[in-house]
Amino acid sequence: MKVIDSLENFKTLELMEKANKIHLKRHGKDITLERAVFLSWWCDKGDCAFCYMSTQKPKIKDPLKARRSINSILAEAELCKRLGWNIEFLSGGYGSFSTSEIKKIASKIYEITSHPVWLNTGISTNLAEYGEEIVGITGAVEVVNPKLHDKICPSKSLEDIENMLAMAGDLGFKKAITIILGLGETPHDLEYLFEMIRDGGIQRITFYSLNPHPGTPYENQPSPASLYYAGIVAAARITFPDLEIICGTWIDNLANIGPLILSGANGLTKFPLFKMFGTRYGKRVEEEVFWSGRNLKGTFSDYNLLLDNSSTSPELDSYVKRYIDKCLNNKSLSE
Repeated sequence: MKVIDSLENFKTLELMEKANKIHLKRHGKDITLERAVFLSWWCDKGDCAFCYMSTQKPKIKDPLKARRSINSILAEAELCKRLGWNIEFLSGGYGSFSTSEIKKIASKIYEITSHPVWLNTGISTNLAEYGEEIVGITGAVEVVNPKLHDKICPSKSLEDIENMLAMAGDLGFKKAITIILGLGETPHDLEYLFEMIRDGGIQRITFYSLNPHPGTPYENQPSPASLYYAGIVAAARITFPDLEIICGTWIDNLANIGPLILSGANGLTKFPLFKMFGTRYGKRVEEEVFWSGRNLKGTFSDYNLLLDNSSTSPELDSYVKRYIDKCLNNKSLSE
């Protein structure tokens, strides 16, 4: 494929320039801030080679104690609404919450934000239980090369993920996948990815860069190079002009943001919101978006929006206050 050849021949800037033109024509200049809301740190599988939760499973004696309180989750949704952040999806390890519990949480978030949520809560055959509170289902594919996938994610069958997404489509839900770059894939593995997007009718993809966690087989591996990451995103944007692309980067790789935006990203994710709000790191995100010539939807620095409690449910007040106090503490430290 031409985009793969261009990537392998280091013509990344050419890919980015073409992708940027396509993106501006199809999607405009808005860039969203996305927040994955975690439900629990427990996962029944717990054997994905890159995953932080694989290091925690042996330490968790009671999985119920690894679940977040419902009010804490809802308070996070309230803060996302105030700050103009999208909830990227609800995320949690396998077996952390039942389908009925997830549905109830999603319904409450729908009430708070007025937007139905995406789910990224593992492979499920119970999708018919969900309704208007859910907009789409995400399959955590991570790596599309079948041999590499079986090695890195032995308990998450690609076939099962694809079957779940097919069921989601049949039920009228949108479909998305997540991909982690830096796990040992090559540019030629884009052929597997593009086939999955095309054949599966995938409407959204979230790219992440490897975050090497201590205690995992990847702990000494570097995150992928910024131009490699940008080239992959650009190749996806050129091949699928209408695809929604969310890109995740870490607080120590904020310089990735500009190239990712110019490669075709619609939104940015994977930030520790409450640790970064009001800090130089949060302001750096805003600067990266500004100097990419884009309009940021959402904020890392507007304390007036943070403190707007006009619509908070009283039962969430104390939980919301904890998050606000963290942000205000950031402000006091920076002054």
